[in-house]
Amino acid sequence: MKYELVKTDTKKFGDRTLYRIRALVAIGLSVAVGDLGGYVESEKNLSQNGDAWVYNNAWVHGDAQVFGDAQVFGDAQVFGDARVYGDAWVYNNAWVYGDAWVYGDARVYGDAQVYGNARVYGDAWVYGDARVYGNAWVSGNAWVFGNARVSSHLNWLLIGPAKSSGRFTTAHTDLKIGVRVNCGCFSGTVKEFSEQIELTHKNNKEHLEQYRLFCQLIAFNFGVTE
Repeated sequence: MKYELVKTDTKKFGDRTLYRIRALVAIGLSVAVGDLGGYVESEKNLSQNGDAWVYNNAWVHGDAQVFGDAQVFGDAQVFGDARVYGDAWVYNNAWVYGDAWVYGDARVYGDAQVYGNARVYGDAWVYGDARVYGNAWVSGNAWVFGNARVSSHLNWLLIGPAKSSGRFTTAHTDLKIGVRVNCGCFSGTVKEFSEQIELTHKNNKEHLEQYRLFCQLIAFNFGVTE
């Protein structure tokens, strides 16, 4: 066993009792024998194998499972039938619940929430006040942040890789600007993206034409007219 439940240090969530965890062995590079972690309802919530760990005041309860090398820390909550695994991190005040899965090298943090049947994986990041829910899948190098709401494939688009860099371009609905496009270090409206690619790729016709097609597809998918 890599950890034990500390029966004298508990938290209540409705009628559920959660217990602080204490490491019985060194786990990875950051957890020493005797270190206290976050709170779990039972051992089914955190695998006794691998380097997965729940840190700080994070809570994992219900039928949720954290395993592999995943890390949950800060004041994060993982509950319901959620799964967090691989090298994924969930932290700050983020919530992952329902039947949601977060895995791969994904990051969910800030006040972000992932729930429903949503999947966040690959190198995707979800943060800020973003919500990913319903049957939405966020993957690759996608970033969802700010006040973005992604509830299905209909308001999320992943295109690529681009010939110029191998990067993927993502677009999603955003409460502040309507549709947000993310590509490398760029993040902005469809119009701003169009202007940026004209400037960046003006000396390479092939790359420019491909990005123009990306723009057209995004505009068509989201009904953007200007």
